Amino acid sequence: MLLKKTILIISALTSLLPVSVRKFILTLLALLFLCVSGLYAGDVASFVDLGFSSDGKTYMFGQYGVLSPSLKPWAEFFIVSVQNNNFVQNGRGSFTHDSPIKAGQDGSGVFYQLLSNNSNLVNRHGINFQNQGQPLYISRNENPPANGETIEFRDFISGKYYKAELIPYVEGSGRNLRSAFCIKLESRTQSGQVKNYTVGTPQIRRPGIAAYNIKRVLIDPSGESIIFVIEMKRAAEDGFDIRYMVEAQRL
Repeated sequence: MLLKKTILIISALTSLLPVSVRKFILTLLALLFLCVSGLYAGDVASFVDLGFSSDGKTYMFGQYGVLSPSLKPWAEFFIVSVQNNNFVQNGRGSFTHDSPIKAGQDGSGVFYQLLSNNSNLVNRHGINFQNQGQPLYISRNENPPANGETIEFRDFISGKYYKAELIPYVEGSGRNLRSAFCIKLESRTQSGQVKNYTVGTPQIRRPGIAAYNIKRVLIDPSGESIIFVIEMKRAAEDGFDIRYMVEAQRL
């Protein structure tokens, strides 16, 4: 909707240009609209790694964005117990502004305000924003598979090799769509010692989620806590919204 309005505005602004130049500009904009419409008809969240506690047993992350089509900025944060792979008590918060963003804004202001309003909770759990996770894997796949994936990566500090398989479970369609997933994780040391983990909660069926993909893998500075950042495609009115969650595991 916003891009359509932009095309109309530019059409008016270019009305004094030569016809050939005007047609060229509008054709490019139309092609851009088609490409963007095919990729995202919903809204896309921005993920923020907010760091670990000093012992690596608690992790915090957030996400923010702009709702489509209202253009209202929104933000969320989550504090996770790595051992339990679940939120700590009162460990989540969210806020959606009642007014649309102004030109040039991306919703991050609402996110920073949300963090400021919950600074006591952050301090209570010892979260250090500078104690962020070390990236072990970052997906560059613009078209990730919707039916599961297997990735391999290495921790060059510890020398451990990892293999992770995301296994999705999808049932129903439309308003009855439900899904879940788990991650089969294998770690191997340089000496050949192998450990296997099942990460996630496959018993939880999430409504409206069509696909899951591993976007990043992070490890805390001590090398004892691993975080999988999961990108979720959530069914929206005219396509899919992108949201994030994490799965956590003590090694």
